[in-house]
Amino acid sequence: MRLFPRKPFIKSTLTPVITMAAVSCISISAIASEFSPNFKNTDMGEFVNIVGKNLKKTMIVDPNVRGKINVRSYDVLTEEQYYQFFLNVLEVYGFAAVKMDNNIIKIIRNKDAKTSSIPVVGNNATIAGDEMVTRVVEVKNVTVRELVPLLRQLSDQAGGGNVVNYDPANVIMLTGSAAVVNRLVNIIERVDKAGDQDVQIIKLKYASASEMVRIIEAMNKTTQGKPGTPTFLIPKIVADDRTNSVIVSGEGQARERIAKLVARLDSELETNGNTRVYYLKYSKAEDLVDVLQGVSESIQAEEQAGTSTKRASKKRNISIDAHNDTNTLVITAQPDMLRSLEAVIRKLDIRRAQVLVEAIIVEVFEGDGASLGVQWYHEDAGFTQFTNGPAPISSVAAAAQLAQGEKGTTVTTIDGNGNPVTTTNPDTDGDYSALASVLGGASGMMLGFVDNDWGAIIQAVNSDTNSNILSTPSITTLDNEEAYFIVGQEIPIITGSTTGSDNSNPFQTVDRQEVGIKLKVTPQVNEGSGVQLTIEQEVSSVSGTTGVDISINKREIKTTVMADNGATVILGGLIDEDVQESQQKVPFLGDLPLIGALFRSTSNSVRKRNLMVFLRPTIIRDGNLMNQVTREKYNYIRADELRKQELGLKLLDDEKLPLLPDWNESLVLPPSFDEYMEDKEQNKTQQDKEQ
Repeated sequence: MRLFPRKPFIKSTLTPVITMAAVSCISISAIASEFSPNFKNTDMGEFVNIVGKNLKKTMIVDPNVRGKINVRSYDVLTEEQYYQFFLNVLEVYGFAAVKMDNNIIKIIRNKDAKTSSIPVVGNNATIAGDEMVTRVVEVKNVTVRELVPLLRQLSDQAGGGNVVNYDPANVIMLTGSAAVVNRLVNIIERVDKAGDQDVQIIKLKYASASEMVRIIEAMNKTTQGKPGTPTFLIPKIVADDRTNSVIVSGEGQARERIAKLVARLDSELETNGNTRVYYLKYSKAEDLVDVLQGVSESIQAEEQAGTSTKRASKKRNISIDAHNDTNTLVITAQPDMLRSLEAVIRKLDIRRAQVLVEAIIVEVFEGDGASLGVQWYHEDAGFTQFTNGPAPISSVAAAAQLAQGEKGTTVTTIDGNGNPVTTTNPDTDGDYSALASVLGGASGMMLGFVDNDWGAIIQAVNSDTNSNILSTPSITTLDNEEAYFIVGQEIPIITGSTTGSDNSNPFQTVDRQEVGIKLKVTPQVNEGSGVQLTIEQEVSSVSGTTGVDISINKREIKTTVMADNGATVILGGLIDEDVQESQQKVPFLGDLPLIGALFRSTSNSVRKRNLMVFLRPTIIRDGNLMNQVTREKYNYIRADELRKQELGLKLLDDEKLPLLPDWNESLVLPPSFDEYMEDKEQNKTQQDKEQ
């Protein structure tokens, strides 16, 4: 039975012609919220207005929503069914309805709906039909990156549908009509099921876990590495060397196949032991031999202690040798002992850190001295002599006497005939060697005079000494390796002398002692950025000669410090200050006012020495930092050479100054003979053209 509306849903403002046309093409019956829609060749905008009026909802139509519709329903629809019928019609014609919170529905194109404020529903939502929704689905057992491309093929990507994955949370965001979204969610729930990815631990009795994993992985590369093999069919295999077990993760069939293969390979060897060769990467083979021998002896001792007295443990035959040419270890032992020793080798054979130790050594020496004295001499009465002056007057007087020489003498004798004979001896020259030796030891000013039998010497000297030694040695060494650095020279020291029984063939034994700046350091890199340094620092120099041999000044520091990486520490400051005053005088006369200075000698000296040592360690763990430090040192030296070239030389050509080439990390070899001759020929040709 066909029902007609009680009143037409046409506004009274319409013209009669339009009213008749609308009534002829639209037929809707509404009784007690029941609808029987029938639209024939109806404009899309008019269709939206009629539905909005029936449902008492405000409809906002996008200007792009245009077209004619033809739809008819033979069933009586409820209000909810009538709204779903409205959404179905919009979806068929490429449009969508977006419900707002203020009871307003926006009618827009389907492809524009996914960027609008459509509602986000949860897992418990019961929305169905063609209403546009967005839903976030959490995936637990599969990867969303692999699942999204499949879902996009089932979604209307060109229209209002959209499928987006978010990898960090492993979720999928679905946008589209509720029916399509619910269908995609149903597919995801069916696919997102946990497979049989259990973990199986296989404990080995005879074989090594690491070796077993290596063999199985090598075999899997050829059998399971083919294109198209599903990921879940490829098991994951890990070796646990601590328990000598193989851990297998994957599908049941794959795990069973690996377990059978491991069981067949884990068989006892026919002999009592086997031999293994270990190629070391960083450690020295000869250094590890003693360590491994100690470990093997400790393991055997524990086994013998754990064995009962009735069943004594048989002593194992273990051989550990080092081949220095190839830096390898050759070990012959039982499999379990090999596994234990292999674990020790793996932990010891690691790349050790290096430490760059930079030192700054500053030594400042200041010395001041002054001497003033008067010495008297009389040929018959005696003299005054003071030892704190440059030269005693007695030595000067004796040397001066020898330097004067002797005048010639005339001697008259009677010959055999009784006649007198006169003989004249010539004058003898003086010996100046003694005077030169005495005056050579004098310093400052020496003034003397002689009057009749009296003589006097006035000696005055003032000395001022300043020295500043600055050294910046640096040295790089491995962790826990001692490094030694010296800049100086070797000084011969007489250690003994021997002569023959008749004082013939004398000889001396001489030893050589290093004098200069020495630095001996042993760094130990601790956890984090700390470095423990055992340091021996010495600064020595030759101070002069003594009556026996030469004397050496020596300042030395021995200490152990803890420093952070890149931090500067001070080792110590050695301060030596010496003030001396020496006075010699004639009793009573030297104490007289004014004239007492003529009978005394005074000497003052002040010496001050200050030595400061600073140290900075830098931990170098990789080649990049080593290359950076080397480049900085290289460029520093080159910059100093450029500075000296700018200053130039006063007496020589500036080209005599050396200059390092630009820093180049690659090794640049000199040209070959052919290249040199070719370059020389080209230069000659170029010069001929210029002439």
